[in-house]
Amino acid sequence: MNSWIEILNPEVKTKAGHIKHALIDFDGTISVIRQGWEEVMIPLMIEMICNGNPPTPEIEKEVREYVDYSTGILTIKQMQWLAEAVRRYGIAKNPKSPYEYKRIYNRRLLLRVEQRLEKLRRGELNPDDLMIMGSRNFLEELCKRGAIMYLASGTDHEYVLREASALKITRYFKGGIYGALDHTEAHTKERIIQRILDDNNLHGDELLVVGDGPVEIRNAKSRGAIALGVATDEVRRCGLNPRKRRRLINAGADLIIPDFTRYEEIVAFLFEK
Repeated sequence: MNSWIEILNPEVKTKAGHIKHALIDFDGTISVIRQGWEEVMIPLMIEMICNGNPPTPEIEKEVREYVDYSTGILTIKQMQWLAEAVRRYGIAKNPKSPYEYKRIYNRRLLLRVEQRLEKLRRGELNPDDLMIMGSRNFLEELCKRGAIMYLASGTDHEYVLREASALKITRYFKGGIYGALDHTEAHTKERIIQRILDDNNLHGDELLVVGDGPVEIRNAKSRGAIALGVATDEVRRCGLNPRKRRRLINAGADLIIPDFTRYEEIVAFLFEK
């Protein structure tokens, strides 16, 4: 069993069995509705920095590394970084605000998102076709174990609600669904994790954080929660993505899984006393 669940922190075995609450990341961890968002964000950032000029290898490298590092953070934070990079390089003649960059990004990404949601509406796809394999069963098992679940995303709150509803998973998240709100950081994963711990008077090992991005993993580790990294190939919706795995290892994940197809093993390990 444990060869499939990669145990990076052996101490997690002593923490297992105490979980009462679980924070689950949405995009890339459960949902693939936004699969390929990096293919929209990276060209956008390069385009805005270079203002139509050919990018230097230095700019391309910096943008790719930043997007990789910031996966899971609020989108507006990524656009604030872009605005700063545009000013720093000084190539663009008319720099825009982070909110303007975000509007452009959302407009481009939503073209992809709407196509997938329309296929759902027409019945060409089932909700599970737009989810990481086994993830619905994983949520069901956590529910059966009595874990109170929270859904969190750096994507705008209105879109998270709409997409979670389209996937028919909102009922699992009794603790709440939290997407990004531009003018407040109340819904950042760091704040949500802290609130869950404080409001419920929890020890770190009573909270499980599940995600495919370094942000939620780093936030989990800084609060002593159990960090389960999900390193899935989003195109196939199953199997290991080596780039994601490296990213999650660097962020300090306790455990890494390739997907949720062996959900019973994962849950048995997490709740084994």
